[in-house]
Amino acid sequence: MLKKDFVNNGFTSLEGLLSIDEVFDIRKLYDKLLENKKLTAGLRSDLSGYTAQGESIEKITQIMLPSRIEPQLLEKQAYKRALVLAKSLLGDDMALDFDMLINKAPLTNTETPWHQDAAYWIDLPDKRSVSCWIALDDVYEENGCMWFVPRYDNHLFKHTHSKEGGALSIAIRPKNGKPVPLKAGGCTFHDGFTLHFSKGNSTNGPRRALILNFRPQEMIQLEREQGVDHTGERKFRESK
Repeated sequence: MLKKDFVNNGFTSLEGLLSIDEVFDIRKLYDKLLENKKLTAGLRSDLSGYTAQGESIEKITQIMLPSRIEPQLLEKQAYKRALVLAKSLLGDDMALDFDMLINKAPLTNTETPWHQDAAYWIDLPDKRSVSCWIALDDVYEENGCMWFVPRYDNHLFKHTHSKEGGALSIAIRPKNGKPVPLKAGGCTFHDGFTLHFSKGNSTNGPRRALILNFRPQEMIQLEREQGVDHTGERKFRESK
């Protein structure tokens, strides 16, 4: 069922990827990274756009490559189990390309606009990819669970920056989006061309997510040869 949903729709979900003990364990490392801006300098940004003058709260904190700072993350079951599932979905040559944290701070109520992850990436000859979005808190509409639209092909929509320094977005708002609430430890898998979105966190609790992206090892090598390691200035490519 997992693979059938992914192949047909470009996304699927799974409850219980992680035990609650591992959720608590990863949360400790996650919160350490969130709190230490010096430690995460150069890998950190606010997907809501540049923080307004006088504001100190990051609304949507993105930290790229957390396992570069905390290598012990790579030994967690989250990474091992997600890789096994990525291979079952797209083939045995799948490997971890990058990981990231995306945190929606309490009471910030800032949405992540509709977009496709492929808009952030260089055009590769083998377009297979899958992102595993792991909930470290219970997630639902009010605190920013993922929404998806079924993917029909590899069409890339035109993307622009919704705000200077912020996330990419498309101009349209799909009417057939589906929310996917999860318990902590659950996850979703989605393809790079699958449209997705999340509402802002309007609750007084955190909304922490760990994202692992997988693609063929040969394509990862090709990225690195072209200087792409998913750090640095946020860029995007135009649709064709």
